[in-house]
Formats: sequence, C-alpha cells, structure tokens
Amino acid sequence: MAGVLVRGRTVVPLLSLLALAVAGCAQVGTSNLTFWDVVWAMVVFFFWFTFIWIFIALFADIFRRDDLSGWAKAGWILLLVILPFIGALIYIIARPKVTAQDVRLMTESEAAATAAASVSTADELAKLQQLRAAGAISEPEYEALKQRALAG
Repeated sequence: MAGVLVRGRTVVPLLSLLALAVAGCAQVGTSNLTFWDVVWAMVVFFFWFTFIWIFIALFADIFRRDDLSGWAKAGWILLLVILPFIGALIYIIARPKVTAQDVRLMTESEAAATAAASVSTADELAKLQQLRAAGAISEPEYEALKQRALAG
C-alpha cells in the first residue's frame, strides 16, 4: 500500500509514528515509567511553558501600549482570561503592525546609537583630561579610565 499523498509525501509513515507514540503512552498512570512517558511529559511541558510565555508577552504588550485606553486594556485582559486561545489569536490579528509607541522606541534607539557612535576615543580622552585638571578624578582613576577608553 503506497499510502495517502499529502503535498507529495506519504502520510502512512507519519501515522505509524503517531500510533507508536500513542501505544507507548498506554502505560501512563501506572507504576511503570516508559521512554514515551518521558517524551510525552517533555512535550506537554514545552507547550505549557509556551502557553504561559505567550500570555505574559501579550499582557505586557497590552499594558505597554499607549494607544489603548484603560477600558480597552481591561477589555483585552478580560477577553484573554475568559477565552484564552481565541482571545490571544484575536489580539495578535487585530494588533496594528506598528504602533506610535513602536515608532517612538525605534526613533529613540536610533538616536542613542547615533550619539554613541559619534563619541570618539579622542573626545573621551579630552574629557578625562578636563576632569583630571578640574580635580574631579584622581591620577589613578584617570589612568584606569584612560586604559578603558583606549581598550574599548
């Protein structure tokens, strides 16, 4: 028997692997612990961990958004608590790809990267010499900071 083709692949080997996994888990709940019990426990743990992580990320995103009112945030949280899977899917689909807050964060990060890139080692050394001359830092502190500026 060639099996049923789905997208050019035979489904029979996949179904036989699934049947083997299910048969191996037939001992679940007894005092015997099999390899498949451990595998199944790892799969369940992975999906449970992923489920929790998705909801933490969604809650953080809802509370972080500036474009939603307090009532809208409460409505989304209520929907996620009452209908977790459907609520998460609706929120992910309905959320705009780019919010005003995302644009602001991208602009701030670009400005910070530009400012950090514009400071040269010579500028840092000149500032350190000014601080040393003003007495704000001691000679050992100056040498330590100078070495760090030259290394970085």
